[in-house]
Amino acid sequence: MNSLPGNTPLSPDEHAGLIPSLATQDELNQWERENIIAARAWALNRRRLKSSDLFTEAYLRELHRRMFSDTWKWAGAYRRSAKNRGVPAHEILDRIALLLRNMQHWIEQATYDVDEIAVRGHHELVVIHPFANGNNRHARLYADVIAAKFGRDEFSWGRESMIAADTVRDAYLQALRAADRHEMLELVKFARS
Repeated sequence: MNSLPGNTPLSPDEHAGLIPSLATQDELNQWERENIIAARAWALNRRRLKSSDLFTEAYLRELHRRMFSDTWKWAGAYRRSAKNRGVPAHEILDRIALLLRNMQHWIEQATYDVDEIAVRGHHELVVIHPFANGNNRHARLYADVIAAKFGRDEFSWGRESMIAADTVRDAYLQALRAADRHEMLELVKFARS
């Protein structure tokens, strides 16, 4: 499982954290999808959630936990192993804190428009890669929540699922690589495509 380009390989300990007994990647994808749909409803229907709460480490972890709690025992917990992408595990807390402070500042000061703030946050979460798995999906939902909370529509992210290797997934990965070079426009455009 997890053999597509851009996917994060799991360590044996992380893989052992799989809750349901699933035999194929397709079964895992469907199981996670149902968990994510419920988390999306929770995240986007939190009317009482203060804007400042979105910029807390506790919220980020809770969002991941809700997205994957029926799938992985370690849902919502930061990874402790090295991955093919992401900062060293011991840097995760500091990098998350800096990202959240920056995002809150960008909102308060209107440094960028809301779409760009949400997409910049998404990109930095992908760069940090705080969790053992689900980082891109988590980062996309987090960007959707930021956009919605600040009066924008949720992003369309190419209007397709990115589970399978296809042109939409390739365009997303290409836009992420451009953002790695500090060229954010392609990722902002992709998020709204």
